[in-house]
Amino acid sequence: MQRRNFIKGGLLASTLSLNSSSVKLAPIEFTPISVEERKIRVAKAQRLMAEKQIQAIILDAGINMNYYTGISWYPSERSMLAVIPAKGEINFICPAFEEDRFLEMAPAGTKVSIWEEDENPFALTARVLKEIGIEKGQIGIDEFCRFFIFDGLRKTSNFQFISADSITIPCRIIKSPAEIALMQKANDVTVKAIQAGIAALTLGCTPRQISQKIAQAHTEQGASPGFASVTFGVATSFPHGSTRKQILKNGDIVMLDCGCSVGGYESDITRTIVFGEPSQKQKQIWELEKKAQQAGFEAAKLGAPAENVDHAARKVLVDAGFGPNYKLPGLPHRTGHGIGMSGHEWGNMVRGNKAPLEIGMCFSIEPTIAIPGEFGVRLEDCVYMTADGPKWFSKPSPSISEPF
Repeated sequence: MQRRNFIKGGLLASTLSLNSSSVKLAPIEFTPISVEERKIRVAKAQRLMAEKQIQAIILDAGINMNYYTGISWYPSERSMLAVIPAKGEINFICPAFEEDRFLEMAPAGTKVSIWEEDENPFALTARVLKEIGIEKGQIGIDEFCRFFIFDGLRKTSNFQFISADSITIPCRIIKSPAEIALMQKANDVTVKAIQAGIAALTLGCTPRQISQKIAQAHTEQGASPGFASVTFGVATSFPHGSTRKQILKNGDIVMLDCGCSVGGYESDITRTIVFGEPSQKQKQIWELEKKAQQAGFEAAKLGAPAENVDHAARKVLVDAGFGPNYKLPGLPHRTGHGIGMSGHEWGNMVRGNKAPLEIGMCFSIEPTIAIPGEFGVRLEDCVYMTADGPKWFSKPSPSISEPF
């Protein structure tokens, strides 16, 4: 009877057939970023460094190091650093006892300098810079670099340390065809995972049970699970969920905000449905949300400022009596965020962002409508900019009864 009530709510039978108790999802196949592409990334960074008179950039273990070098390393208290000079090869600063493990990951011929447990890795970094002919000038520091590393570097050298954002952001904000292909794979995986989560909805279930089902579906397909934020009823009016206990009831709004990683690249999709028969107000707000999302998509034009996406989506809601600005009931946050190797990165669709939209930029369009004490509706899909304008990674939801 619970399943019949669910079907009565109008959700597609095809979605329901994905109940993972009877259907196994096939693992995906994908092509990782090539060594050649990483060389192109480094060459672009070096070109930008030359233009901006930056002698080198220093990267802490993390996403930026992975982006340029392909080395994925946990950022522990023992500093592992990459030094990319404006001219020449990348140099790594590595804990001595980790050298063998590091060399398993690194291409043949990688330059690595090691430091023992009782030695100073930052003094070693300064020596390496001197050995490659850099004794003064500006050194860019990765925005994700932890303070103790920055502090150690400035205490052991006389360089002028500045942010490396002017190098790393222009590189990472424009995605290559290979990056977009990986993001498309991640989105395809998340679509199936959300469908599996929706198929698992039953009267009396909890958000955690559905999140686990979604994570399982991500993993079955060979992706890193990422996240699955599931909320029911009034809790959907909190854009990032609520700590209150939630038990699914007939007529509840259900919001599923999910993503995964494929080959190091992220997806982010949100669907809002109703368990059972939707009320007239739920239908009206859902349709308004869809209209706002479409307005944001239509405003995403090459050369136009990124803030136009936010203006267009928000205007739909304000014209309907919500807001204005970030006031509730209405849209309490920006309309979209950049996405790539990080689920949230530069290129936000927010008021004040005058940066022109360019081919290769990727971002979400998700103008939440939050009604405190009642419910919220969010439809989130990501796009990538092409010569012909924006293209969806995941097709927008057709109706409140058809999430895909």
